[in-house]
Amino acid sequence: MSKAATRNPWAWIPTLYFAEGLPYVFVMTVSVIMYKRLDISNTDIALYTSWLYLPWVIKPLWSPIVDILKTKRYWIVVMQLVVGAALAGIAFTLPASNFFQYTIAFFWLMAFSSATHDIAADGFYMLGLSKHDQAFFVGIRNTFYRFAMLAGQGPLVILAGEMEKIAGDDNQWAWSITFFIFAALFLAFFIWHLFILPRPVDDVKRESKSLKQVMADFVETFVTFFKKDGIVLSLVFILIFRLGEAQLVKLATPFLLDDPEVGGLGLSTSNIGFVYGTAGMIALTLGGIIGGILVSRNGLKHWMLPMVLAMNLPNLMFVLLAYVQPESLWIITGSVIIEQFGYGFGFTAFMLYMIYVADGEHKTAHYALCTGFMALGMMLPGMISGWIQEMIGYQYFFIWVMLCTIPGFIIVNYLRYDPKFGMKNGKEQ
Repeated sequence: MSKAATRNPWAWIPTLYFAEGLPYVFVMTVSVIMYKRLDISNTDIALYTSWLYLPWVIKPLWSPIVDILKTKRYWIVVMQLVVGAALAGIAFTLPASNFFQYTIAFFWLMAFSSATHDIAADGFYMLGLSKHDQAFFVGIRNTFYRFAMLAGQGPLVILAGEMEKIAGDDNQWAWSITFFIFAALFLAFFIWHLFILPRPVDDVKRESKSLKQVMADFVETFVTFFKKDGIVLSLVFILIFRLGEAQLVKLATPFLLDDPEVGGLGLSTSNIGFVYGTAGMIALTLGGIIGGILVSRNGLKHWMLPMVLAMNLPNLMFVLLAYVQPESLWIITGSVIIEQFGYGFGFTAFMLYMIYVADGEHKTAHYALCTGFMALGMMLPGMISGWIQEMIGYQYFFIWVMLCTIPGFIIVNYLRYDPKFGMKNGKEQ
């Protein structure tokens, strides 16, 4: 095996961040589609898959362990192997009669492994590259993470749809074969990175600090975070800003898949891969890019309200789809594109606000705490969304989603931040 301390970043950054993004989309999106196709109720889908956000909520709690035990390289390759094993476990247990309990357990394993992989990969990125290369490749790594989102929700879901066609009525067999393919893909990532990842001289076990010292630093990081000016209002905003979106995202694909007789649109798995996973994902990415460009010109304050509107008002497209129930795939695709573009555009303001809140001495750790609260804000509403939908139906559910956007519109007026934050010539991010 090569023992190179450095290696051409193009050999490992694209594959590392592609491998980082795939488990998240398997856990958060593919699981929802699979369970819907296997006739699990919306209540159970929303409740149990929303719980899977938990590892990303609490991952700051074990980040010191990853920092001091073994090396970042070690954690990366081991977690990729564990993710592959979890995918294989799902594939093996899907044909069983009580597959739901078994597969949820393996999704939990994958979620914790993926969250740990995120910690190690982001740390390794800083150790394996010079300051100049870190700046140069930040866009590359984000692009390949986005490619993973696109691949996981698009082509890989379309693959599952094709497997369903081959299997006829046996969707359990179709999804089992699909997950075996996913597992083989992660075995390939494991082998590739085992040989290709460099071995930076700084990527060593932290023997200079004891676990007790690290935990003391960790407590200090927490204390300074909660002492920030206006932190209570900031956290309330982070928790409730996506109150509507957190519920919509769990029921969007079940709505598209459900039969028209129960209020859905009756799309196939392959249709979902194209509509939501491909066209929708491209629109989401473009919205985020355009949002970033505009904020860099005028600052966060100038675009905050328009972006809040852009993120929430396009949810009306699902209200219209639920009432009209169009049969045209192009009308459905166009509606999803509008909703996803608005989501990507508006989410820019949310992310920049969290960067602003985290700014300071412990910005990396504080930003991780912000993203943890963000994940909590997605997890809790998502858990009850399926029950609400089954109680009131899709039409009233999407109206409820719109009502849930109102608190975000109210609280945004009370936030205080630098008006020039985000501008190219304003406060440096």
